[in-house]
Amino acid sequence: MPIYEYHCPTCDKRFELLVRSSTIAACPQCGSTAVDKCVSAPQPPSKSAGIIKRARQRAAAEGHFSNSSQAERNKLLS
Repeated sequence: MPIYEYHCPTCDKRFELLVRSSTIAACPQCGSTAVDKCVSAPQPPSKSAGIIKRARQRAAAEGHFSNSSQAERNKLLS
């Protein structure tokens, strides 16, 4: 289920909502269903060294090499 961002012109509130195809979006502030779907910019994945290190540790603990560099994979597979 995707999360969409909405704007309610009635009370001028912006909110996010987890929706299904049958869900009718309603403002949590005033209850209005006359809401506008907004275009929101996606957050790019972070590339900080700490996040990469934790992802590689988690992947290694789970037994797969998806977050290992090619050099690391070559060492482990040799």
